[in-house]
Amino acid sequence: MQVGDNMNEKFLPVGSVVLLKEATRGIVIIGYSVVEEGSQKIWDYLGAAYPIGVISPDKNLLFNRNQIDKVLFEGYKDKDEEKFLNALTESMNKIYSNHK
Repeated sequence: MQVGDNMNEKFLPVGSVVLLKEATRGIVIIGYSVVEEGSQKIWDYLGAAYPIGVISPDKNLLFNRNQIDKVLFEGYKDKDEEKFLNALTESMNKIYSNHK
């Protein structure tokens, strides 16, 4: 099983808009830690084209933190989000360290 790089970095909140390296359009983050169908690779994020959003599951994008060039907008944060993302980061760090 492969997981994304830079596991020491925290995840961005859902709703964040990022620009990936060598991209010209933003991507809005809509999910986390997705296992790619047909492989054992875990991607950090699930995204959709901004400002269009989800139009079809086959149009969504899987990407890792190390592919982000710039954060254009950081999504909503509260205590629940912080708690969830801390737990997610901790879980992904465990998976990453067990599969290096």
